[in-house]
Amino acid sequence: MTIGIDKISFHVPDYYLDMTDLANARETDPAKFHIGLGQDQMALIPKTQDIITLGASAAAKILTADDKKMIDMVIVGTESSTDFSKSAAVTIHKLLDIQPFARSFEIKHACYGGTAALQQARDYVAAHPDRKVLVIATDIAKYGLHSGGEPTQGCGAVAMLVAKNPHLLAFNNDSVFYSEDVYDFWRPAGHDYPLVDGHLSNQIYIDSFTRIWEQNKKVNQTASSDYAALTFHLPYTKMGRKALRAIFPEMSETEQQRLEARYEEAIIYSRQVGNLYTGSLYLGLASLLDNSKLAAGERIGLFSYGSGAVSEFFSMTLMDDYQQYLSIEENQSLLSKRKRLSIAEYEEMFAEKLPTDGKTYTFSDPTKFAINKISDNIRYYNK
Repeated sequence: MTIGIDKISFHVPDYYLDMTDLANARETDPAKFHIGLGQDQMALIPKTQDIITLGASAAAKILTADDKKMIDMVIVGTESSTDFSKSAAVTIHKLLDIQPFARSFEIKHACYGGTAALQQARDYVAAHPDRKVLVIATDIAKYGLHSGGEPTQGCGAVAMLVAKNPHLLAFNNDSVFYSEDVYDFWRPAGHDYPLVDGHLSNQIYIDSFTRIWEQNKKVNQTASSDYAALTFHLPYTKMGRKALRAIFPEMSETEQQRLEARYEEAIIYSRQVGNLYTGSLYLGLASLLDNSKLAAGERIGLFSYGSGAVSEFFSMTLMDDYQQYLSIEENQSLLSKRKRLSIAEYEEMFAEKLPTDGKTYTFSDPTKFAINKISDNIRYYNK
């Protein structure tokens, strides 16, 4: 039985910051951001929108009435949860009117949560082939104004519908994993922003990839030539490139050029959005599908990394006529129609927070699934 991603979509808010503007405001050479990090724009979110807004918006684009009847699980991968107890998946389940006899829950492990959710979805459909699972990777990456991580912020969500006989991609059941207990990136309770050891984080990311790549070759008997493209978790787009180039010594120059060309296509969207944490790998996958001329039957390798650290490498095979089920124009329109904010507008939006005093407040954001009221610290959303 073939199981895989039947549909995929993503959503980002209506605002962005140009990285040249940020560089100039922070008295830094813009090349440091555009070339050194590989980022051109950063998605920004107002206080009246959150991971539920993002996740529900991404999923609403792909779900039909029949899908909602067939979904048995809604799994949200995130490290930006707004509640230590209540799952964002339950609220998204309600907002999307998915049939009530379904499991809805969150998975958390830094940026790896979306992959853990996707693999659990595959296992469920394998045991229940006539049912479907909705996987949502949704996050808001914030490090603080004037912080070292400020240019690697971002936000957004990717939604994937997992089912048998998928239209887009099929799992190859070839996952390999790697875990290492390190503190490269962490956010203890009570901290608004993550704590980061930047140098260690970069090194662990690359080391995890090279180790898991060698394990993949050993377990699955594959080489770089077996993959039409390799996609990566993208905290910033230069990071994935460093990992890719770490295995270049084993390839011919032609092979290096081929994989780097596919990598360029896979980072087009991320350069305009920034860091999605759990969704970064899958935004890259969406970008690859939309911007590459890949053929049915070709294999794509995916490297997922979550600080702390857990990583996974697996592959998926493109289905026949997969191009017919993409939303290229809609995705490009979503990015192009956004409003560019000034530095002052960005800093004002960044500083705004929802009240937490338990009183009742109403808001006038007309965006679908935006927060329209908060009362007794309960968030209420547009439908």
